[in-house]
Amino acid sequence: MNFQSAAMILSAYLLGAVPFGILFSKWIGGIDPREHGSRNIGFTNVLRTAGWVPGLLTLAGDMGKGVLSVAVARQLSVADWVPLVSGVASVLGHNYSVFLKFKGGKGVATGLGSVLGLDPRIGGCLILVWVAIAGIFRYSSLAALCAFLLLPVIVFWIRNQIDYLVFSFALSAMIVVRHRGNLVRLWKGIEPRLGGS
Repeated sequence: MNFQSAAMILSAYLLGAVPFGILFSKWIGGIDPREHGSRNIGFTNVLRTAGWVPGLLTLAGDMGKGVLSVAVARQLSVADWVPLVSGVASVLGHNYSVFLKFKGGKGVATGLGSVLGLDPRIGGCLILVWVAIAGIFRYSSLAALCAFLLLPVIVFWIRNQIDYLVFSFALSAMIVVRHRGNLVRLWKGIEPRLGGS
């Protein structure tokens, strides 16, 4: 790994570490999402606790981190693997932010942004799965889990390349690990639904 590649990956991590959920919630809603609802800094909890505007801005910011990390690495790097690793690094930054004592969110929006930046076809399929599962069952966490568990299958179907498959398995594992609490609540039937009922 040369200096440029390392710099791209580190930059992707630092960009991913920017906690847009906290920034927009405090700026517009006057609250810290870590102290309300599920205490997560991502779109769903910000939407529930601070309102639509902070929620949508958080979604755009978190997805943008993933897209930008991949796009910059693709534009500046000569190695094909660097944008893939940068996508993973941006999600790591979001999940384990250096600005939040290595705590953070669950990586769904940033992961989706990374996938969209790498291949919009794969990202589009992820969005379709999320919308379908969320629409049927009204659980944001279940929709995210289903979408990212299917990510390696979608990648195999659309772009059967070993580096993309490794990326997809790594991203799926990161998302599932961060949703352990949601899995327990889903199993017990106490996970909050979208719409609050």
